[in-house]
Amino acid sequence: MDTNPMLNISIFAAFVLLTLFIVYRVSSTGTTTDYFAAGSQFTGAQNGIALSGDFLSAASFLGIAGAIAVHGYDGFLYSIGFLVGWLVNLLLVAELLRNTGRFTMGDVLSYRMKQRPVRAAAAVSTLVISFIYMIAQIAGAGSLVALLLDVHSAVGQALVIAAVGALMIVYVLVGGMKGTTWVQIIKAVALMLCVALMTLFLMGKFGFSITSLLQHAAEKNPLGERIFSPGAQYGKSETTKLDFVSLSLALIFGVAGLPHVLMRFYTVPNAMQARRSVVWATVTMSVFYLCTLVIGYGAGAISGTDSILAAPGGENSAAPLLAYKIGGTVLLGVVAAVAFATILAVVAGLTLTASASFAHDVYANVFKRGQAEPEAEIRVARLTALIIGATSIIGGILVNGQNLAFLVSLAFAFAASANLSTLLYSLYWRRFNTRGTLWGIYGGLGICLLLVIFSPVVSGTPTSIVPGIDFAWFPLNNPGLVSIPASFLFGYIGTLLGEREGEDRTDEMEVRSLTGIGAS
Repeated sequence: MDTNPMLNISIFAAFVLLTLFIVYRVSSTGTTTDYFAAGSQFTGAQNGIALSGDFLSAASFLGIAGAIAVHGYDGFLYSIGFLVGWLVNLLLVAELLRNTGRFTMGDVLSYRMKQRPVRAAAAVSTLVISFIYMIAQIAGAGSLVALLLDVHSAVGQALVIAAVGALMIVYVLVGGMKGTTWVQIIKAVALMLCVALMTLFLMGKFGFSITSLLQHAAEKNPLGERIFSPGAQYGKSETTKLDFVSLSLALIFGVAGLPHVLMRFYTVPNAMQARRSVVWATVTMSVFYLCTLVIGYGAGAISGTDSILAAPGGENSAAPLLAYKIGGTVLLGVVAAVAFATILAVVAGLTLTASASFAHDVYANVFKRGQAEPEAEIRVARLTALIIGATSIIGGILVNGQNLAFLVSLAFAFAASANLSTLLYSLYWRRFNTRGTLWGIYGGLGICLLLVIFSPVVSGTPTSIVPGIDFAWFPLNNPGLVSIPASFLFGYIGTLLGEREGEDRTDEMEVRSLTGIGAS
């Protein structure tokens, strides 16, 4: 591409300065409620748009568009999984979570359990999931900026990832949840306008004929018309078919266990607004994913699969390449800025969630036994954000070049394995106890991590993180098929082996979760 680095940098700089100014103006970090939950002042519509901004990550924009362009129908399965998972949130989690907790998932899990061990386990789970999710986002930022500046060397891309990661941490330190929420709202609006315009331009280029667009996509893809039916990526063998089932389970059940999504339900004043948040987010994302279907096939039709795979960032470059082909360097700069905003908003939300979990669950309630000063809690959260950001930058450098949608699917597997079982048991099973909670979280996390380490993700294939060696014995790329049922089983067995506890608190939690009486 004949890119214009100065134009791209100018657009980036304008966006960064604008959003930093907004974050500074709206930030309110005087109390823990302000810093962690924005004072619970946002409406359902505002929070729903912010939820879509928080959730529609680089995987959704760059990864899925690239997966559809290269693999066709099988790439669109990511979109279906991401979207259907919101039904679990709407029907089973959002309202009860908002009524029961205050800032973090640990508030809900520990409500009727032994506080210190359960909060520590919830914090561990949140930190692990947030870290995995963040490295995918930061790697995506590196791929995007490397494409714009035509940086091909590993050292150059590593420097880009480090600079981008450092910038993202600034937003969390300055703005807290309120500032982060407004960045997510701005990003969601910009992203929806961007994909809608790209979809309109694409349809116009092919005479507003979806048939013509699909025919051109098939002609420029080595798979031909196989990109219109299932199996191009996940139908090659029995193992790949099982991998698809495992991926689907992780995507559908992982949404309700993502800590940064769950934390957003505390930014609204009541459970009714929490439900409205999910409805707004679902509608917004439905439109977005329909647009990515057109953008993905359009990228294949115009750029061609070979050009996409040869670009810096591989599959993740499909959308920026398409923008350049249909709108030149100006549209490329705009799309890149929107994609950058996408990554920025998601990483800010993840960083804030992870730091809040450590500060609120571990520091305030485990170390200080609930007696921590609000100022000290916020100070610990900011320090934690720095540490998490630094480690995520290192992780992003290590996984640079992997497909972002695939990396994020691993985070969904961890979320579904560690958090979903314990959340549902806590909210719906009176017998559930502390031992069941600990077994469910640590057992789900442990088996998920073990299976990922010994899977083709890490070793054994040319696209693995460590391609030179082979110690993979688990055949699936995504462990959800095994780890999700295992976490429910661990929680069930642990509960049966533990003692009955907190009967009074159980009744209190049931009333509070269903009615909101006593909720902050």
